[in-house]
Amino acid sequence: MTPPPVPPAAVRRLRLTDFRGYALLDLELEAVPVALYGANGSGKTNLLEAVSFLAPGRGLRSAGADAVVRKSDEGAAANWAVFAEAQTREGAVRLGVGSGEGGRRQTRIDGQPAPQGQLARLLPMIWLTPAQDRLFAGPRGDRLKFFDRLVYSADPAHAEAASAYDKVRTRRQRLLDEGRADPAWLDALETEMAGHGVAMAAARLEALIRLQGEIDARPEGAFPQADLALDGAVEAGLAGGLDAGTAEDRFAQALREGRSRDAAAGRTLTPGPHRTELVARHRGKDRPAGDCSTGEQKALILTLALAQARALGRQYGAAPLLLLDEACAHLDAARREGLAREILATGSQAWLTGVERVLFEPFGAGIQYFEIDAATVTAQP
Repeated sequence: MTPPPVPPAAVRRLRLTDFRGYALLDLELEAVPVALYGANGSGKTNLLEAVSFLAPGRGLRSAGADAVVRKSDEGAAANWAVFAEAQTREGAVRLGVGSGEGGRRQTRIDGQPAPQGQLARLLPMIWLTPAQDRLFAGPRGDRLKFFDRLVYSADPAHAEAASAYDKVRTRRQRLLDEGRADPAWLDALETEMAGHGVAMAAARLEALIRLQGEIDARPEGAFPQADLALDGAVEAGLAGGLDAGTAEDRFAQALREGRSRDAAAGRTLTPGPHRTELVARHRGKDRPAGDCSTGEQKALILTLALAQARALGRQYGAAPLLLLDEACAHLDAARREGLAREILATGSQAWLTGVERVLFEPFGAGIQYFEIDAATVTAQP
């Protein structure tokens, strides 16, 4: 097999303290894919979740800091921690995440306090969970959340813009609900909201172009090609040639004109980045992704994730971590073999879970095995 184009970002040591079902765990790892296998409920997904806490946000389960602390018959532990020695594009780095004073999540890089956003720069990461198997047939918001995670795996500033946008949108709606806001105050909030919103839309469009390019560059194999689009008012304006300043002015004006409607509805109905839709089609079948079978939808989601992994490898000079929970479910033997080929070709340290070791045999000698049984992890040859 041709060597991967770039080295992987990888976890070389993982240590958990009072995280979920793990009182204490210390694993040493190679910079190659990781297979975690064992019965349902044995603690496989908990390990993936711990690794996902080494990225900005609330992890692959969207859990708060107080939800992951280990609980036993004696009660909950005082604190939890995830520590990793990682191989990054900037060299060897020690990463630590855990609960601190007041139960709040704290992040440390090489022992020093650091903002969460720096984690994405050091250890880019993409994850998929079984809840996303029918992503294209589910709620619009779930697709947008999935796509936004792909965007800020490449552009950490996108997460900051999205967070700021949501905060300002909430403040504006609260004032509209109260019905006695100073129009000048609303003007200021809407101007700020428009600035963050246009930044979000621009980052999405840039990511979409890069992602579609990666998909188009590969002939259809085990995973289908997809045609992607963003259906959103702000994105459409930018794609149509509006400069950022004009797009901001138009969005702010739309917000001003929509105040009465948004106040009556109790939510922001004015078209903006929070209402954008990710549109996907199965190219080979010329069919909307939402009309495809569960297996086909999962294959399309993997198409997007693998394409983004290749794009991130080019951008960062290091292949990102892939966290694939039950990735082989709903995949036939040919697609399981294709998944192994794609992951090995990108060079990513992919963390995969499954109930049986046989699911990962297509990786050959290019994967490390760990058997999980009641939160006990045993390395296997």
